[in-house]
Amino acid sequence: MNEKKKVPLARLLTSDRWANLTVSILSILLMLATSSVILLLMGKNPIVAFQSFLQGCGFLPKAKYGGGSGMLSDFFDFLNILAPMILAALAFIVAFKTGLFNIGISGQMLLSGFMATIMVGYIKDLSPWIAKPLVILIGILTGGALGALIGFLKYRFNIHEVVSTIMVNYIISYTTGFFINTRYVDMLTRSSRICTPVARLTWTKVMVGSVSCNIPLGIVLAVVAVFVVKFIFDRTVFGFELKAVGTSRKCARYIGVNVQRSIILSMAFSGIFAGLAGVTYYLGYTNTMVPKVLPGMGYDSIAVALLGNSSPVGSIFASVIVTIFQSGANYMSSSVGVAKEIASLITGILLLFAACGEFMKALGRRRIEKIEDARIAEMQKARAKEEGLSSGGIAARASGNGKQESGTAGSGVKQDRGTAGTAGSGVKQDRGIAGTGAGKETGQIRDNGKKGGNDR
Repeated sequence: MNEKKKVPLARLLTSDRWANLTVSILSILLMLATSSVILLLMGKNPIVAFQSFLQGCGFLPKAKYGGGSGMLSDFFDFLNILAPMILAALAFIVAFKTGLFNIGISGQMLLSGFMATIMVGYIKDLSPWIAKPLVILIGILTGGALGALIGFLKYRFNIHEVVSTIMVNYIISYTTGFFINTRYVDMLTRSSRICTPVARLTWTKVMVGSVSCNIPLGIVLAVVAVFVVKFIFDRTVFGFELKAVGTSRKCARYIGVNVQRSIILSMAFSGIFAGLAGVTYYLGYTNTMVPKVLPGMGYDSIAVALLGNSSPVGSIFASVIVTIFQSGANYMSSSVGVAKEIASLITGILLLFAACGEFMKALGRRRIEKIEDARIAEMQKARAKEEGLSSGGIAARASGNGKQESGTAGSGVKQDRGTAGTAGSGVKQDRGIAGTGAGKETGQIRDNGKKGGNDR
């Protein structure tokens, strides 16, 4: 019991209930420690740097603000980029639970955002109550169709989803870049023209007190999507079939699951959330597209999903942590004097440690096994010692009894020898008596002879 109390970390890493949470916390702590060392080597104070990240996201107040802005406006901007991050993480989680690795989230985001922009975003005389639902619908259909195509290639031609999604990413990037440069380019910024306010998934310049805020609609969509995914995987047959395929396709096929259909539907389902992430990113946060540039968020979402242990609810907290570094990078760079690309480095470090989760659990199991082996060896040693003591006492008692019996036997022998001596004396005495009697008889015979002679 005392040994177990000495290793609470190993017990947490081997616990079915707390192992995943422990791995996530350890990954964050290791990331903070490693990032602090890097910042110290650069001659910067890591505490000031991490504080600047929080100030840039609206979690802590800045030293000063511009006109019409404040801590609340920074926080709403943070929520605006948090929404597509959560949706992109859900896209990866859905495919990952089915045993698939959707690395084409960036391409699906770009294509969905591009289609929604050119189909709805440039129409001026459209009601916002029609434009915004149409943007969401286009994102769902575009992302779902592209994901289903990847699933079909996997099922029909056995093309690995990593290879096909990487190739599709390049095709989408260059195709959309071509159309943006030839038809939808802004000559001043060399990116796509901004879409109309009615089509944006953000309410811009909303006054909250004296602060002008951009209120994102996508955050509501993201939170609803989290609980929809959780319900599907926890409460529906469809979710059970997807998890069964992800665990073992042979076993899933044996129990009657249509594996091919599940693969296609899983990738389509994943593409739907990637499409929603695309429209909330391009028509909510950035409102423009740079030609031939894939959103890095599609790759950051992999780190978020792994950090959240592939859990829909866990993806919310993991998205918050990663988005803090992405959203607060600009303010940190200006206040600390470090290039804002340090945020991508920190995210990569976090992904590295999050990917080592199984290794951490293995170390915990090995530590527990060593403690158990040492405890068993100690118990066996104590038992052997007790058995040695008890066998020594028995031997001592047996030796004492043997000596006592030997002494008793010796006394008996001596008594027998004494009795025998007495008997010998009796024999000698009897012999003496017998001899005396015989002498007397001989003398009588001699006397009788003498008398007979005299009579003659």
